[in-house]
Amino acid sequence: MSPTFTICGRQIDVDNRDKIFFPSTEGASAVTKGDVVTYYRDIASLIVPNLRGRPITLERFPDGIEAGGFIQKSAQAYQPDWIPTVKLDKRDGEIEQPMCEDAAALVYFVDQGTITFHSPLGRADLPDKPDQMIFDLDPPGDYHDSVRQLARALRDLLDALSLPAYVKSSGSRGFHVVVPLKRRQRFDDVREFAGEIAAGLVRRYPESATVAQRKKQRRGRIFVDTLRNAYGQTAAAPYTLRALPDAPVACPLQWHELDERSVHPRRLTIHNLRRRLAQTDDPWRNMADDAVGLEEARDQLRSLS
Repeated sequence: MSPTFTICGRQIDVDNRDKIFFPSTEGASAVTKGDVVTYYRDIASLIVPNLRGRPITLERFPDGIEAGGFIQKSAQAYQPDWIPTVKLDKRDGEIEQPMCEDAAALVYFVDQGTITFHSPLGRADLPDKPDQMIFDLDPPGDYHDSVRQLARALRDLLDALSLPAYVKSSGSRGFHVVVPLKRRQRFDDVREFAGEIAAGLVRRYPESATVAQRKKQRRGRIFVDTLRNAYGQTAAAPYTLRALPDAPVACPLQWHELDERSVHPRRLTIHNLRRRLAQTDDPWRNMADDAVGLEEARDQLRSLS
């Protein structure tokens, strides 16, 4: 019989709890499916508010990361009827996507082999008006200290534009810098403005930053990626695991943590995140309270150019 979790008044049967999802490494022990389920159950109060109200995309690895996985955007026919879905327009018609409104749904999706939860920058009620603008700082290879420095430089530029900035580790190679928005502009406008900010950053730091989409043209520089600021695009949700060795976490950070040379996009993992949470509050807890429009910032950027 499968072990049963009772969450939000619902019973979720979890099969194959001992299956290895993340193999052991020199630095950490193996992580089982049961470990992943327990992790998401324990941090549900942090991750669910970042997923609630949004159509989600699931990155599933039913047999663990070494066996490979796949992306699931559409809701499955066998999904329980208590998990809501939303129908959204796409280029060639319509798509019905799942939503994750509570901890029970979160654990259900993990039982289906989900390791990483991806969410769009817009909510289901106004899908074409994002409530976040994102900059993904992507180095050409593995993490390098210059990514940390460029993230702080981007924050300085956003400060000059009177735009609030929040940062999180990607759980992979770089950092995500996010500006909370009031949902006044459509994606096309937000993406265009994010591109102007990125271009301004590159003008200030041409030796370390680039907006070139082709890898050949980057010549070892950090790609300031604003392409996620588009309808239908997603980013790894705060506190989600990434399908990489040691089970790293995409984790919200305090800006002062980027002053530490020891900071690394994969430093926080399933093995040490709970210890961090016992010592510090969620830096993104009140991010929505700082939401802004972009009208004044546009004028300020022109004056800085």
